[in-house]
Amino acid sequence: MTKEPLQKTTVGILAYGSLISNPGAEIKKARTNIINDVITPFHIEFARSSSGRGGAPTLVPVTSGGSHVKGQVFVMDVSEAKAADILYRREIDEVGNMTRSYTRPDPVTDKKVLVERLSNFAGLDVVLYTQIAATITPLTAEHLAKLAIASVAEADPDLDGISYLIAAKKHGIETALSPAYEAEILKETKSKSLDEALEKLLAKATK
Repeated sequence: MTKEPLQKTTVGILAYGSLISNPGAEIKKARTNIINDVITPFHIEFARSSSGRGGAPTLVPVTSGGSHVKGQVFVMDVSEAKAADILYRREIDEVGNMTRSYTRPDPVTDKKVLVERLSNFAGLDVVLYTQIAATITPLTAEHLAKLAIASVAEADPDLDGISYLIAAKKHGIETALSPAYEAEILKETKSKSLDEALEKLLAKATK
């Protein structure tokens, strides 16, 4: 009797923030399909201040507040371990650096990137996602707007908080705070749209 070949484990990566529009070269190379309109099984909010974005609010899983949001799952043609390495390198801005691989940190701190897994999600055996601590206190629309506005002068081009919010809206991501967060930016910058607000702040920053 011949043995039937073992079925390959299907692996995916859940994207719910900048990963959607900027997955990086390694993910693009290993990605074979994109499953759209996947609702996150946990709540997401603009709850982490990113040093790489001039202190701008970024989307992370939260244990209180937030909302289930619309994301994507990238179907990957690699093993779970390799997918975890690829996702980790993308999150720490080390895409292509094969000397960096994922090992679960011990101890876990607010600065550490965790790669977590979901079983039997979106039609795949395993789906990986990143878990990074929420760091913004108080978590209010007013505070988020102040951080986003200040980030325009501090961040590299297109990495500021307003650009990040524009991209999230483009992909249909709406959290519990995002409507009020956007409204507060428009109020503070006396603008009718986020694009106008960003244009004003960039002009001010370059004076």
